[in-house]
Amino acid sequence: MATIYRVSKTDIELPLIMKIPKLAFGSHPACYVGFEVEQMILATLSGPHVPKFIAKGDMDATPYIVMEYIEGPALHDYIGKSRLDIPGIVRLVSALAAAVHDLHRQNVVHLDIKPANVLYRPTGEAVLVDFGLARHAYLPDMVEEEFHMPVGTSAYISPEQVVGRRCDPRSDIFAIGVILYQLSTGRLPFGAPTTIRGFRKRLYRDPVPPRRIAPGLPEWLQEITLHCLEVRASERYATAAQVACDLSHPEHVPLTARGARLERAGYLTAFRRWLETLWFEPPPCPAPSAHLAVAPHILVALDTTHSDEALFQALRDAVHRMVAAEKRCRITCVTVLEPSILTEEESSRELARSLYTQRLVESRHWAQPLELSAEQMRFHVLEAGDPATALLEYARAYHVDQIVMGARGSTALRRILGSVSSKVAAEAPCSVTVVRAPRAQ
Repeated sequence: MATIYRVSKTDIELPLIMKIPKLAFGSHPACYVGFEVEQMILATLSGPHVPKFIAKGDMDATPYIVMEYIEGPALHDYIGKSRLDIPGIVRLVSALAAAVHDLHRQNVVHLDIKPANVLYRPTGEAVLVDFGLARHAYLPDMVEEEFHMPVGTSAYISPEQVVGRRCDPRSDIFAIGVILYQLSTGRLPFGAPTTIRGFRKRLYRDPVPPRRIAPGLPEWLQEITLHCLEVRASERYATAAQVACDLSHPEHVPLTARGARLERAGYLTAFRRWLETLWFEPPPCPAPSAHLAVAPHILVALDTTHSDEALFQALRDAVHRMVAAEKRCRITCVTVLEPSILTEEESSRELARSLYTQRLVESRHWAQPLELSAEQMRFHVLEAGDPATALLEYARAYHVDQIVMGARGSTALRRILGSVSSKVAAEAPCSVTVVRAPRAQ
């Protein structure tokens, strides 16, 4: 649909490409519309997960886009070769999920996530390209205006796209699930249909579980994959950031029947889903950033080495209020373990493992009164000499939207050296709530 040229400009150091559409007599109308959409949307985006936009040409005169050239492999390069090991799959797809989350934060749904449209920088970040089918929440949707049938790549299109709904960011999460399935099993979960009837099967039929095809796959990987591929968008992960976090911490993924399943849902379930499609009415579609706002990632920094039940309860009360306001939020409880006791001696390693387990048990004990589901809660123990830096790095890496932490009493040494909460509040990439225990009357 376009010709790509390597270009350069004396005052720009970035490697560049120029993309020129193939607009001639007999060209498919999608070529024109898609190119205009990409011109419009790419110019609004920024950050490491998209090519930097440089310039564009007028569609009526000389249409073109000049953008950054990404010097790295495409995800497509890993398809069809020898099957990747689990760490390789996790590395590639967690980077993809982080890129998709960043795109959603900018109010864009890609709607054509596939291996050919995912590139990787030498530093490891995933970069999304080809925004010809994308939808921006606050710009005209020319694709929807022009086409009145499902548009997308047949193997990766989501159920809601099949029925014409183009505004749900969880459609991109479905495509991430297809890619996970493909990398794990070497197959596509729904094939590559070419008819509307073939597309519509994914409205009521779930795929063969990955572990039925590749028995050696761990249950946690099937759990994540099938969670992404749920037929109903409301039953998938709420955000792509949650997918990235679970892939990076598989030991904390709560296993459900999805993880152990070896057969897909029966015909009765499929028939019930088929009946539901007959009177399906899509609900109003909020902007992607608004969708993310009702599913925030909240980090609770917990210091269990100082037993202060009044402060612990104040933290629980704060979390209770947040959960009541945002039912789909995810709570990650983080505590930091000093690494000074870690040596190569077996006795020291056993002590470290014991302390690690103790911190996890203490964190779970703190969270028990919250009565939250395993899906909403995660627990992590970080090993670091500087707790504030460890919390800040975790918040940046896993797209934390709010940090909640306790403030201990003021001392002369704290006033001189500074507290963990003051450093986190000053440098955090998100909002920070510092909680104090109520003073005794």
